[in-house]
Amino acid sequence: MIVCEFEDGGEAKLRHVTVGAIAVNEKKKVLLIRRASKHRFGKYSIPGGFLDRDEDAKAATLRELREETGYDAKINFLFRVNDNPKRPKEDRQNVDLLYIVKITNGKPTLNKEVSEIKWFSEADLPEDEDFAFDHRDTIIKYFQYLSRQFTLPILG
Repeated sequence: MIVCEFEDGGEAKLRHVTVGAIAVNEKKKVLLIRRASKHRFGKYSIPGGFLDRDEDAKAATLRELREETGYDAKINFLFRVNDNPKRPKEDRQNVDLLYIVKITNGKPTLNKEVSEIKWFSEADLPEDEDFAFDHRDTIIKYFQYLSRQFTLPILG
């Protein structure tokens, strides 16, 4: 939660904007990272992070994917806007913009934030307790979308 003071002296508690790259390959597997132990306790998540000042959401999504995995990609479409203020495993009430992306270049590269980069099918997806955030829910929704398409983006 961000606490801001406005020109008139008023204060407000504001929410962060985050982005995520749901990378999908030709085998219908999704790319997950395992966060380093000091970053969300070594749990899995969709590659992503905070939207920087003077950056649009698509550019932020591609930047975060590159920083966390070493891959370049192109945006396919916006899949979900997760603005639920009561998201489990969230302490800042982040508003998450999640894009489906296609890898175009690069090779998996670990860094100080990421200890593992791995592709998962629906059948071998880690359990919910192994995720740092509520990203497993979004991935399950993506696999549901593959079997019967519905209106996008998902809101909430």
